[in-house]
Amino acid sequence: MFILIWHIGKVDTHDMAVADLEDPASPDEFDVDPPFDPAQSSLPADRFLDRELSWIAFNARVLELAQDASLPLLERVRFAAIFASNLDEFFMVRIAGLKRRIAAGVAVPSASRLNPRDVLSRSLTAAQELMVQHAKTYHHDLVPALAAEHIELIHWAALSSTEQERITALYRDRVFPILTPLAVDPAHPFPYISGLSLNLALVMRNPDTGKDHFARVKVPPIINRWVEADPGRFVPLEEVIAAHLDLLFPGMEVIAHHAFRVTRNEDLEVEEDDAENLLKALEKELLRRKFGPPVRLEVEESIDPDVLDLLVSELGVRPDEVIHLRGPLDLRSLHEIADLDRPELQYEPFIPGTHQHLAEVETSEPADLFSALRKRDVLVHHPYDSFATSVQRFIEQAAADPYVLAIKQTLYRTSGDSPIIDSLIDAARAGKQVLVLVEIKARFDEQANIRWARKLERAGCHVVYGLVGLKTHCKLALVVRDEPDGLRRYAHIGTGNYNPKTARLYEDFGLLTADPAITHDLTDLFNNLSGFAQDFSYQRLIVAPAGLRDGILERIDTEIGHHRAGRPAGIRIKVNSLVDEAIIDKLYEASRAGVEVDLVIRGICTLRPGVAGLSDNIRVHSILGRFLEHSRVYWFAGGGEPEAWIGSADLMHRNLDRRVEVLVRVPSASHTEAVGELLATAADPDTTSWRLGPDGTWTRHVGGTDLQAQLIARARSRRSRT
Repeated sequence: MFILIWHIGKVDTHDMAVADLEDPASPDEFDVDPPFDPAQSSLPADRFLDRELSWIAFNARVLELAQDASLPLLERVRFAAIFASNLDEFFMVRIAGLKRRIAAGVAVPSASRLNPRDVLSRSLTAAQELMVQHAKTYHHDLVPALAAEHIELIHWAALSSTEQERITALYRDRVFPILTPLAVDPAHPFPYISGLSLNLALVMRNPDTGKDHFARVKVPPIINRWVEADPGRFVPLEEVIAAHLDLLFPGMEVIAHHAFRVTRNEDLEVEEDDAENLLKALEKELLRRKFGPPVRLEVEESIDPDVLDLLVSELGVRPDEVIHLRGPLDLRSLHEIADLDRPELQYEPFIPGTHQHLAEVETSEPADLFSALRKRDVLVHHPYDSFATSVQRFIEQAAADPYVLAIKQTLYRTSGDSPIIDSLIDAARAGKQVLVLVEIKARFDEQANIRWARKLERAGCHVVYGLVGLKTHCKLALVVRDEPDGLRRYAHIGTGNYNPKTARLYEDFGLLTADPAITHDLTDLFNNLSGFAQDFSYQRLIVAPAGLRDGILERIDTEIGHHRAGRPAGIRIKVNSLVDEAIIDKLYEASRAGVEVDLVIRGICTLRPGVAGLSDNIRVHSILGRFLEHSRVYWFAGGGEPEAWIGSADLMHRNLDRRVEVLVRVPSASHTEAVGELLATAADPDTTSWRLGPDGTWTRHVGGTDLQAQLIARARSRRSRT
C-alpha cells in the first residue's frame, strides 16, 4: 500500500518569452474555425494544410535556432527555453481545446480534411518527437558547448564535497523551510497537482514495517531552478532536494525518486453580461483555471513502472499523453542560464535610437511630439526605433500637457510596471478626460489586466471592457488637444501592444499622425467601442469584425484587375498567421490570374504555395531571429499607386470575426514605399529565411542578407550621423 505525501503550492505562472505563441486565443472566443468544406469549391479539396501541424512546424523552426552553431551560445540556450515555453502553451490551449471539443462531440473536420481525432493523434506524435529532439539538443549540443565556455550544468554527484557542503547549507537555509509535505491517507485524499509544476515522485520504505510508501514533493517555483555551486557550475534544484530527502522524511529509506510534470487545460469559460459582471466572472474563473484536466504528463525515462501507473491512474491521463524524456524536465528554466553575465556569448547589445523626426533638436529637452506631428506623419519601426522616445513619450507628453483635454486608449497587454498606465493615471488626476478600453480577457494576462482596470478606475479613468462577444485587440491611442486654431487630434495606431518591455524584443510598426481623416475615424471608433454609436463607416481604417475580411478580399480582387489590364500588380503580406480559407482561396485566385504574391508568415500558414496550376505565383517565407517578427503589414501594388496598411489583425477567423481589429492605410507615399521595400527584402531569395513547400515542409535557406542584422546596422548608422 502507498502512503502519499504532498505539498500543494500556488499555480505556476507562465513566462511569455520572445518567440512564444503570441496572443493565443482564449476559449471565451473558442478559437474554433467554423466548418468549411473544401470540396464545395472548384479548387482542389486538399489545398489547405492543417493548422495544428503548421504550428508544430513553427516551433520546430524555433528548435532549429537552438541547434544553429552560428548563433551566440547563450542565445541558442534561450531559443531552447522558448521552445519549451511555446510547447507548454500549445498543449494548454490547442491540444486542450481539441480534446474538449472531441469529448463534447462538437469537433468537426478541419479545412485540411483531417478528422479531429487524426489531428489530435498526429499533433501528439509530432509534439512528442520534437520534445525528444529538444532533450537531445540539450544533452548533445548545448551542455557540451556550455562546458567548453566554463558554464557547467552538472549533476549533484559531480559536485565536490566542498560544493555539496556549501549547497547543503543553502538548502537548509533557503529551501527546506518552504517544502511542506502533506500525507495522503484515508483522511487526506489525493490532492491537486498544479499545472506546469515540477515534482518529485518518491518511493520510500519504512525500515520498521518493510512497507513501501509513495510521496510527492513539489519543486518550489519561487527559487531559481539552477543552483550555483561555484562560479559557472550549476546543479538543478530538484537534484538538491533529492539529495536531502532524509531531512524531509527522517527515518525512511528512499528507494527511488523521479521527476514528473503535468500540463493542464488552461481554458476559461466566461458568460458575458454587462462589464462589471464580466469582470467578476473572470476573476472567479481564474481561480478555477488551476483545476483544469491534465492533457500531458512528462516523466523521466527512468521512472519506476509502478509509480507511473499510479500517476496515470490518479491524474487520469491517457497512455499517448505520457511523454518519457531524459531529464531535466521543464527546460523553460534555461532562461536563467541565458541571462548569465557573459556578453561574449550573447547578441551584441543594441540600444534603439530616437526616430530622426522625433529626435532632440538644438536643445537638451525631448522633442515636442505634437509639434513634430503637425509637420509630418511619423512611422516608427520597433525595436529599431525607440518605443520609449516615441509611443511612450507620446502618452507621457499628452498626460503632462496642460492643453490636452482628453486621452483615449486601448490596452491589451502591458508590462507590470507600465509607465503607460502611470501616465494615464496622472492624466486623470490632472482632470483630463481619460477613456481606457482594457481587454481583460487577454490570455495569461487576465489577472494583471483586472488589476490595472481596478487601479485605473480608482484614479478616475473611464474604464470599459469593449463589446460583448468580442475581444478588443486593436492598438489605438487618441489625444485631443486645445490649440490656438481650435481642437486638434493626434493618434497612434500600432501593430504591437503598449508594452515597453516587449517593444525591445518584438518587431512592430506604429503610425503617429495628426491626419484629420484618420483621427476622425478613430473618434468614431472609440465612440462605437464605449457607447452605443452605430456608424461603422470609416475613411482611412478597415475595422473587424464589420469589414476587414471584405476589405482585404476587395483589394486582392483589385490587384487581379490591375494585372489583367496590364498595370503593375502585386501583393505582399506580413502576418503572424494565415488560416482564413476565404482569403487563402482569393490568394489562390490571384496566383492563377498571374499576380505575384509574397507572404511573410512567422507562425501558422495553412496555404500551400507552389502547387502547379493553383499557387505557382505564391511564395511563403518565415523569418525567425533575435527579435520576434510581430507586425502585420498589407501592401498592394495598386496599378502603380501602391497602398500599405498596418494594424493588429492576423488572417485568422478569430481576428476577422471575433475581435475588434484595425488596419490603417499608411498616408505617406514615402512610408508606403519604405514598407513595400522592407517586405520585398524579407521575401528576397537572398534573405535568410525558411521557405514553405507545397507539402507543408519548411526548409531553411541561408542567404547573404540577415534582415534583422541589416536593420540593426541601418539604425546604428542613422544614429551615428545624428
